[in-house]
Amino acid sequence: MLAAVAVATLCFPLRAVRWRWLLHDDAGRPVGWGPAWHAVALGFAANNLLPLRAGELVRAWAASRLGGVRLTASLSSLVVERVLDGLTLVALLALALLLPGLPPGVSMWGMPVARIATIAAIVFGGAFVGALLLVLFPVPAERLVARLAPPGLASRVIGLLEGLRHGLSALASPARLAGAVAWSLALWLVNAASFALAFRAFDLPVPPSGALLLQGVLAFGIAIPTAPGYVGVFELVIRAVLQLYGVAPDRGVSYAIAYHVTTFVPVILLGIWSLWRTPIAFGDLTRRPADA
Repeated sequence: MLAAVAVATLCFPLRAVRWRWLLHDDAGRPVGWGPAWHAVALGFAANNLLPLRAGELVRAWAASRLGGVRLTASLSSLVVERVLDGLTLVALLALALLLPGLPPGVSMWGMPVARIATIAAIVFGGAFVGALLLVLFPVPAERLVARLAPPGLASRVIGLLEGLRHGLSALASPARLAGAVAWSLALWLVNAASFALAFRAFDLPVPPSGALLLQGVLAFGIAIPTAPGYVGVFELVIRAVLQLYGVAPDRGVSYAIAYHVTTFVPVILLGIWSLWRTPIAFGDLTRRPADA
């Protein structure tokens, strides 16, 4: 179980490494390792303490303040990150459906898992195409805004689009995009390994492919903003997935609670350490980042 926690915690440095491929300043330089790491630690610690996934705003704001990048660029880089996460999870979920060990015709909440994967692929694929069009064809977008919006509002919207396009600029660079995709794959394979190690700790009859299925369904299950730390939804989804492999509900809940609590603590400690090491105060995290 300690190995599972250590591997799960490794995902946070991997997130910081990947983010540096996506987030650059106006001069084209990647955000520094220190600002990227502290922003990740603060953001995910805040997600475990604040409702409605407020940690995502904290992370973008912290990167903007510590790394000297635009807030709009930081936010839009998180959009790219989420799209890459979704596409990577869909690919790994499809792989899990092809590997042996999964019961035939598996479904959750009355919907086949294959259909869940298809819907997710359409949603995240569409988001990727939309973001790519904004980067590749900025002039038509600005002309459309200038034509439809009042002059005063149009200039503000165009400025916002410029910041968003700057944050999405990784999509226009094949090298940066390839690096981000490679690190996305590494991140989610490491995350799946932590679930698989925890299977061993609880002696659950779940094959390694079950870890890919579990993380995919779980990621989509907690995508909607919920309570701090995804409490409740996290355990419900894990219990439902483990039941597909014949794991009793009470045993599945025990696994979910143990995994959730033990991986929850290191994130909080990392966030406290970053709070101590940076000029950001706790009060900054408890109010809207845009107001800071």
